[in-house]
Amino acid sequence: MKIVFPAKAKKQFLKFDHSIQTQIQKFVKKLEKLKNPRETGKMLVGNRLGFWRYRVGDYRLICRIQDKELVIVVVEVGHRREVHEDM
Repeated sequence: MKIVFPAKAKKQFLKFDHSIQTQIQKFVKKLEKLKNPRETGKMLVGNRLGFWRYRVGDYRLICRIQDKELVIVVVEVGHRREVHEDM
């Protein structure tokens, strides 16, 4: 499993405190080891249909899973208040 952080997601990630970055990095390492990334995530609905949400404490990773390549593309990283405002 490969996890990709495009420029926008990486920029959002780098704005967080070091402790939060570490927490997210640990979660991503665990996620990379899963055979089925849908085991721990939640499928989103509405205008974000096709995206998956992963909880990391008070923070969320919004991702798109590409099955053919076994790639998770992180679309957005943010505090749960901010991530859910756009929904």
